[in-house]
Amino acid sequence: MHHDTCDWLEGLRAFAAERRAATRAAAAQPTAAERATERSILAAHLVSWLGDLESWSDARRAVAAGSEAAGDPEPAVVLTTSPVGIEVATEMAANAATPAAIVAPRLACVTELEYRLWCIRHPDERYRLHVNHWSWLKKNVPRQRHAEFCRHPLAADESYWLHRTGTAGAGAADRRDCHLWKWNGRHAALLEAFIHEGIDEP
Repeated sequence: MHHDTCDWLEGLRAFAAERRAATRAAAAQPTAAERATERSILAAHLVSWLGDLESWSDARRAVAAGSEAAGDPEPAVVLTTSPVGIEVATEMAANAATPAAIVAPRLACVTELEYRLWCIRHPDERYRLHVNHWSWLKKNVPRQRHAEFCRHPLAADESYWLHRTGTAGAGAADRRDCHLWKWNGRHAALLEAFIHEGIDEP
């Protein structure tokens, strides 16, 4: 990593840690079953994405080779996810037997809000210093959106979950995906992978 990349990464890590310490308000906690299921979904996705590390790293280096202004060929890797996802990724990065350990020295695991606030203060709009990968579950899908998923009707005790994931800053490996799940209070089931959402929502 370049020196400016290291500085940007360490700044993000410190900013996220300070913000969490200052805003440690009691948030609504998921049930044990919900938490375990979210961990499972996000962990499986992270293993899959990191399993493709060589491919997206090569794509990033190809962009960087195009011009010096294109950025660091070994950028910081910013994972934006939920608190549960941060916990999972941190545990994996600390385990030498997992692919996350390979990128651990240049990995920051933060929430979307922490990332956006940091980028307002220290913008890297062209991804010269970092690659952003996001993976999180939208578990409160508004009822007015249910018509988009009518091909997968729900029972009375079920709800939709949207697993949103994607990558930016990796050149030809950039992508944006969404997978539709249903949750019944005990376990989740994948209804449809790679769905197209009817509206553009962050």
